[in-house]
Amino acid sequence: MKQSLVIVKVGGKIVEQPETLDRLLKDFKGIPGNKLLVHGGGRSATAMASRLGIESKMVDGRRITDAEMLDVVTMVYGGLVNKNIVARLQAEGINAIGLTGTDCNVMCSDKRPVKDIDYGFVGDVKSVNAVFLSSLIEQGIVPVLAPLTHDGKGQLLNTNADTIAGETAKALASMFKVTLIFCFEKPGVLLHEDDDNSVIPYISYYDFPRLVQDGTISGGMIPKIQNAFNALQAGVSSVLITQAEALDKLTGTTIAL
Repeated sequence: MKQSLVIVKVGGKIVEQPETLDRLLKDFKGIPGNKLLVHGGGRSATAMASRLGIESKMVDGRRITDAEMLDVVTMVYGGLVNKNIVARLQAEGINAIGLTGTDCNVMCSDKRPVKDIDYGFVGDVKSVNAVFLSSLIEQGIVPVLAPLTHDGKGQLLNTNADTIAGETAKALASMFKVTLIFCFEKPGVLLHEDDDNSVIPYISYYDFPRLVQDGTISGGMIPKIQNAFNALQAGVSSVLITQAEALDKLTGTTIAL
């Protein structure tokens, strides 16, 4: 029987605010058994870019990454945010290691081809070093993955953190019984954006197009749910979208095929 593995992706305001990050990491510590953390940090990158006089450009929730912005996200994601999380996990007694996709070839990507939009130095994942990640997990080490990958030819690439989480879950699904949890500042996917009590408890593959068409699901939530479906189709056992504060309760929106 496969061992269980919980993969938690945390983003939004959670990783930028010490009090919410501390609560999240305490709840993360409480998850029994094997676990892995994936983080974003887009707001921190945007703030740092602004301080450096660099304009941030977004299309449908995805960042346009030119050469200057790639420097910023590399510093923020792979340095400031990642190492801050690892340090706080160590303080909680969790033996964590911070990684980007470049480290031990954890995740290799192709630079996204230009079609309607030129996303710049953005990577679409093509391989995950599941054997290496599994070896860390089996030693009781908790990997903390930053949303940066590489093309195998020396080029760093900015990669959506939800995609990092989904591709990691897919790659490890053959080795573990994987639960994938997307944590952000809302209690789940909301029927009404301004009403935190309007959580949609269950979204199926057949519900999704209708909810996108009527505007209930929009922006960055679209790729998040697309990644969830891709993960389920690849053998991930369950996917949940929830609030960081509810990580210990596992309430929120369940995504299902």
